[in-house]
Amino acid sequence: MSDLRIRPAATRDASAVLAFWRAAAEGVSISDDEDGVSRLVARDPEALLLAERDGTLLGTVVAGFDGWRCHLYRLAVHPAARRQGVATALLAAAEERFLALGGRRGDAMVLERNETARHAWRAVGYAREDHWRRWTKPLGGSAS
Repeated sequence: MSDLRIRPAATRDASAVLAFWRAAAEGVSISDDEDGVSRLVARDPEALLLAERDGTLLGTVVAGFDGWRCHLYRLAVHPAARRQGVATALLAAAEERFLALGGRRGDAMVLERNETARHAWRAVGYAREDHWRRWTKPLGGSAS
């Protein structure tokens, strides 16, 4: 994987990231639009990590740190690049970021129905915590 490049996304990457997620990610998020991605990059320029090879986007992960917890979202790898170490490289970069910021534990959002993702997270050392449940409320009248 020495030819794999991990870098933070820039605002100009928003449309390519959204297209990539439509092709490679499972599910959609309420923030999957140009404004949502651009806001993330503007708020925390190091949070959205991209994995590229020869300029082709192969994977993404959002590694957000709020000063208290280390949150991982939108880990996605192009289907043709799976099982080649892309997710492992992205998560290593995310974990390095968290450690540099003083983070203590990574917390991943994983769709319950996504069996492939659950195996991938387990393979890199993450474990499901059944005593937690996510509670959500759309803000500002948004649905989803």
